[in-house]
Amino acid sequence: MKFTLFSAFIFGASLSVSAADKPLLAVPGKIIYESKLDTPPGAPWKAAKGKWELVDGALRGSEIPEDKHGAVTRLPNKLPDFIIEYEFKFEGGRATSLSINAAKDHMARIMVTPNLVTIQKDDNDHDGPDKAVVFARFANPLAPGWHKVRMEMVGDTMLGQVDDLTAWGSNDLFKQDRMVPGFTVGGQSVDFRNLSIHEATLNPEWEAVKATLPKPGEKMAPVGPAGGKGAAKGKKKAD
Repeated sequence: MKFTLFSAFIFGASLSVSAADKPLLAVPGKIIYESKLDTPPGAPWKAAKGKWELVDGALRGSEIPEDKHGAVTRLPNKLPDFIIEYEFKFEGGRATSLSINAAKDHMARIMVTPNLVTIQKDDNDHDGPDKAVVFARFANPLAPGWHKVRMEMVGDTMLGQVDDLTAWGSNDLFKQDRMVPGFTVGGQSVDFRNLSIHEATLNPEWEAVKATLPKPGEKMAPVGPAGGKGAAKGKKKAD
């Protein structure tokens, strides 16, 4: 598979998939892209909506009310099997996500509000028969400060993780081209730092790991009062 390879910005082991991390779905390979996100935003990033700026050494995304759309910035990569890791911090924002697109529409995302973590296959056609499939929704009020996100995709299987909350699911859509990974922000604001994207191969111990994780659909917190206001508003056009 051909894919766009950007020059890696290597800053040491703290930015890489840690050797101390036990493999989950995937085993990391070579770096596709790596950045502390500590410089003013620009190429290769492309901001589609919102305001993106450098604040206190981190990339900050903020929704612009006039856009009537969540803030979005993406890399123009076409990805092979992959592992993506980064850290984020709410600075007043109501929702954020890591989003992967298919060639023509959305593919998958990890959506986070201050009270909910959702890991899902996205609706791939909007007006057609396809619908989003939620693999897990965790009710988990986030403490102030930085939190870690990890997404892995190998073949038809995706794994998502926010801090120690982990879920997985499979769908044929994931075997299509994986395009333009990016961040979304609902409200004002969310900070991002320490992004890495690695090629990946299937962990030979995946079946054993999978047995320790919730089954798809097993963890399904309601998107209601328990989720708080951020959960409902987080759905607002956060592409």
